[in-house]
Amino acid sequence: MPVLLKLLSKLLPWLMAWFIGRSVLRFFITVVLLIIGVGYLLPEQFGLPVSNMRRNSYDQRSYWYYPWGPSVVHKGIDVFARIGTPVTSATGGVVIYTGELSMGGQTVMVLGPKWRVHYYAHLSSFSVERWEWVALGHQLGKVGDTGNAKGKPPHLHYTIFTPIPYVWQIDTKQHQWWLQPFFVDPTPGLNALLPKGPDRK
Repeated sequence: MPVLLKLLSKLLPWLMAWFIGRSVLRFFITVVLLIIGVGYLLPEQFGLPVSNMRRNSYDQRSYWYYPWGPSVVHKGIDVFARIGTPVTSATGGVVIYTGELSMGGQTVMVLGPKWRVHYYAHLSSFSVERWEWVALGHQLGKVGDTGNAKGKPPHLHYTIFTPIPYVWQIDTKQHQWWLQPFFVDPTPGLNALLPKGPDRK
């Protein structure tokens, strides 16, 4: 009996730590899954990223176009407009980055519903700060030609990135197909907001 008690006294703390550890791990996993779930359940309203843009402001075939310089494929769309045209948030969310990148130039990134990151590049200036909450249509900055857009017609490069991969989007015949699950084509969403008409080709 004393031997059994001695053994239990040694095993009990280890067993308790094991159970508590599992509980903490379960709790952590549950919290992470809940956060991801809530992000997906948030309603996503989609708007235009450039003021007064039309269907002929962007090329219908430019998303995932190959070849596209150092990027290999074009992982977004370019919306052409005059320098200084307001760039607006295409969705509500939190600004997670403002700054200058070598290729993107003056850049703003907004984390929106469904954990999608909306990337706005080549701005002439930006008017928001990191961790600022922005509503749909809030002005983020102005169209420009910064970064590797220097010397080209001014435009907004707009990309939607998802950290949670959409594996059903993979097309192994495409260049850089392994990156496809992490990007969302904004063209259908924009086309839905800009129906064809006499002045919207």
